Amino acid sequence: MQFPKLSRSLRQLSTHVLAIALGVMLTVSTLQVLPSQAEPAPTITTGGTSELIAQRQSPASAAIGSTSFVTAAVNRVGSAVVRIDTERTIARRADPFLEDPFFRRFFGEGFSQQMPSEQLRGLGSGFIIDKSGLVLTNAHVVDKADKVTVRLKDGRTFEGKVQGIDEVTDLAVVKINAGNDLPVAPLGSSTNVQVGDWAIAVGNPLGFDNTVTLGIVSTLKRSSAQVGISDKRLDFIQTDAAINPGNSGGPLLNGQGEVIGINTAIRPDAMGIGFAIPIDKAKAIAAQLQRDGKVAHPYLGVQMLTLTPDLAKQNNTDPNSPIQIPEINGVFVMRVVPNSPAASAGIRRGDVILQVDGKAITSAEQLQNVVEDSRLGQVLQVKVQRGNQTQQLSVRTAELQNAS
Repeated sequence: MQFPKLSRSLRQLSTHVLAIALGVMLTVSTLQVLPSQAEPAPTITTGGTSELIAQRQSPASAAIGSTSFVTAAVNRVGSAVVRIDTERTIARRADPFLEDPFFRRFFGEGFSQQMPSEQLRGLGSGFIIDKSGLVLTNAHVVDKADKVTVRLKDGRTFEGKVQGIDEVTDLAVVKINAGNDLPVAPLGSSTNVQVGDWAIAVGNPLGFDNTVTLGIVSTLKRSSAQVGISDKRLDFIQTDAAINPGNSGGPLLNGQGEVIGINTAIRPDAMGIGFAIPIDKAKAIAAQLQRDGKVAHPYLGVQMLTLTPDLAKQNNTDPNSPIQIPEINGVFVMRVVPNSPAASAGIRRGDVILQVDGKAITSAEQLQNVVEDSRLGQVLQVKVQRGNQTQQLSVRTAELQNAS
């Protein structure tokens, strides 16, 4: 009576054994088709001898086994980056109480003159651009400083002499006497920079020496007016590499370790946005500062606003608007500086600048660049629209005396 049960068990066992056997056969056949991880490396025969062909390295293992490109870039320029400490002595503001006749009679006339002065200290960065000891930095780092101390990465310190300052472009050149074998930062070209390129900021933010931050180039040709620095004439490189107080004057590098900009400004109300002066602009300014100690900038003397038809229409439909503006593209003159070239030429508030020397002008930044590229004393033919009429005015550029 138990034989049927035994036969059923045998049939089940045989079925399992058959399944296992088929699985083994399929596995063996697969191993014969697919290349084995343990098989010998491919070889190539040359001259009767066999040589191994190098296996291709995976990107992950290559990144792990090689030095970071950031490390290589910083090593290339790091020794040329310097720390700049400044000191400035200012007289304390006089207390009106000290000017009181009764006080002077009681304490004496010379008491108020004995009040101590105040020492202001500053911190910034810079980098060496010539073996003779020329250091490039920001103007606001060394401006009005009584003493400038330059500290190299190896710990040596030298007194720095300011050779030239240009407030308009926020650039300065400082000279140190440290022999003729100083490390020099390799200068690249900001013309070749593209949005999305790597950006490496090197400097001394908040006094933390030799600090490196990494980001990308966020955008190019960000005008100083857009940044909110109206007294400068610059088109910045914008980056998200962290830039903090103390980074000013330090280099912004590309992935090859070449200087593409000079870290110069941050917006206090922004997170992760910094700005750098393009190195091509800095090269030209540095050469003039080294030669002449200053840079002459031509100007017209107008405060201006980019005008579009939509912007003009918004103004014209406002019943409280004090003036009607032509609904065209151009540059609206908001104010004319007294005794300026624009005032002498007859430009008036409310004019819309349409052309300069026959070239259409459609933005305030474009007009500023045209004037900046002109020569001192050059006569520019400016076409303006005033109301419903157009006029041609001749404006002779003059030197901008004060950045503010």
